[in-house]
Amino acid sequence: MDRIAALLVHPDPAVRTALRTELCRVDFIRVLGEAADAYEASELLRAIPYGLLFCGVDLGGEMGGFELAEALAAAKRQPGLVFIAADETRAFRAFELGAADYLLWPFTPQRFAQTLDRLARFRPAFREAPPPEWRAAAAPRPGQDDDGDDEAGGEETVRLPLEEDEEDRFLSALRQAWDPRHERAVDIEKLPITLDGRTILLPYTQILFIEAYEDYSFVHTASQKMLTSYRLKNLEERLRPHRFFRVHRKYLVNLDQVTEIATLPGGNFMLRTAGKTRIELPIGRRRIGELKQILGL
Repeated sequence: MDRIAALLVHPDPAVRTALRTELCRVDFIRVLGEAADAYEASELLRAIPYGLLFCGVDLGGEMGGFELAEALAAAKRQPGLVFIAADETRAFRAFELGAADYLLWPFTPQRFAQTLDRLARFRPAFREAPPPEWRAAAAPRPGQDDDGDDEAGGEETVRLPLEEDEEDRFLSALRQAWDPRHERAVDIEKLPITLDGRTILLPYTQILFIEAYEDYSFVHTASQKMLTSYRLKNLEERLRPHRFFRVHRKYLVNLDQVTEIATLPGGNFMLRTAGKTRIELPIGRRRIGELKQILGL
């Protein structure tokens, strides 16, 4: 019987171990990888057609579980989502993103059984992977008996046989995820924004600038101003490779939309953007040198 390929994403190895232990008993799910943060997960998701994603809400980095889910919103077939969190405060946001379930850690076997029942009902919507051809197990390691158990205790090794082409893609994705020198590309050149219960995909080219607002941000286009859940720092990391520049602690601007740099009294500077209505943005003094260098001035 075909099984759904699942990816476990959580910074806590104890959570991943608990999930793996429960899922190894399930006949329609096959765990095919783990990641400690969103960036590792992104590399694996690009290489392997996962049908399920068990993902922490807080992933210990700039990009959390919700941001990872939003980045996957443009995929032709999104993986089913099960979020893991420490409390219930963000459950509504999780279900807005189309989550199949929202689990509180630590979860009980009874509660996890409810999750599996729900996934079983949703199963036709998830991508299933064909079963692998089982291979002969390798010789036991020193200190291991014939059953593969460590005589002295210690960690358990999970053996997961793969097809040859599947194995190559999996190992390649792991190498990229664990290589600190690997430059991680942006998934899509559109920004997912949730408005009135629906998610729109805003092309980067339509963004004039982004304005910080407490722990959120306003995304400005020629005709709209949209409040988003992104922090400006996160958007700066995502959009900088696409010619966006942090001109001020509060503003991130699309350089393709800049038409003029004006010098103001007192040694200050101002950007003006394209469009029917000219928008002026201040440039921080510490940033003007880098901006001129980028623009070749």
